Amino acid sequence: MSLLNVFKQDAFSVLRLTDALREIKYAPSRIGQLGLFQTTSIDTLDIAIETDREQNQLIVGASPRGGTGDTFGKNKRTLRTLRVPHFQVDDAIMADEVQQVRAFGSEVSVERLQQKIADRAAEVSQGFSLTEEYHRLNIIKSGKLLDKDGEVMFDYFREFDEAAPAEVDFDLDKATPTQGALRKKCAEVVRRVAAILDGLPYTGIHAFCGDAFFDDLIAHPEVRETYKGHAEASALRSAYAGANGQQSSFGTFEFGGITFENYRGGGSIGVDTNKCHIFPLGVPGLFRTAYAPADYIETVNTQGQRLYAKQYEMRNGKGVNLEFQMNALQYCTRPRVLIPGKRT
Repeated sequence: MSLLNVFKQDAFSVLRLTDALREIKYAPSRIGQLGLFQTTSIDTLDIAIETDREQNQLIVGASPRGGTGDTFGKNKRTLRTLRVPHFQVDDAIMADEVQQVRAFGSEVSVERLQQKIADRAAEVSQGFSLTEEYHRLNIIKSGKLLDKDGEVMFDYFREFDEAAPAEVDFDLDKATPTQGALRKKCAEVVRRVAAILDGLPYTGIHAFCGDAFFDDLIAHPEVRETYKGHAEASALRSAYAGANGQQSSFGTFEFGGITFENYRGGGSIGVDTNKCHIFPLGVPGLFRTAYAPADYIETVNTQGQRLYAKQYEMRNGKGVNLEFQMNALQYCTRPRVLIPGKRT
């Protein structure tokens, strides 16, 4: 049986290859573990987001009987269309790579070739997972969707006509901090988030922290005094990496109504050592991911999947080309609630 005949079997169709790619266990990502981004499959290449700025005027003033009353302005609805970015990785299997399996027959050849493709797909799948983590973390940090070179693909503050929030100075390195100042600062942040959400439900407030920020927070006199002599003092010990066998985080700690987490990054994915980035949890529709269909004839007008894979023959029968792709848009519908903080 020839090499190309093997590749023309159903096992190497777009559907079967994509199924195999989807089954590969990709590298864990902290934001994915938290379940922050609600995923949606779409059958188009764009998404339309409508915002409705509700009127906050609730108090009605007295007016003379028979006269004119107060009036409320019309709600301002805006509609924005965002194009789903396309991410693609190209690979190939040359004829020479599989020549040793041709004599074993169809079934064995298919299994060997599937395993070779699966090995390639495993590496690509991890790359797509890191891409999603990179996109999502940068949205939390800056309200922007950035390409791998730092180019801004979407600035969601501009897209939703919102002002970026001011950075909060936690003043963690102060030699003699005022007693209660840190808890007061946390309370201000909690109230600020609640005010921005304006009645929307949330389940908690989280902060991704850099190393120096987290270390100074744990060592802060007010924090240590709060837990000193109490059973909860063990929280200070378990806050650091390794205490609970944590793999995806360098540690978490709750103080002042905020869960601070020492984000564990790597390469271009991470948090500045002196910074933290605060966001609410459990807000309906706050963080979203839209998956669009691949640019294949087979996938036109179908619901998008997270990943796709396809193979096609090279010229002159030299081998087969492999293509892996993801069509995903990560976005935040209320970027004004993403509050940055700093150590000093």
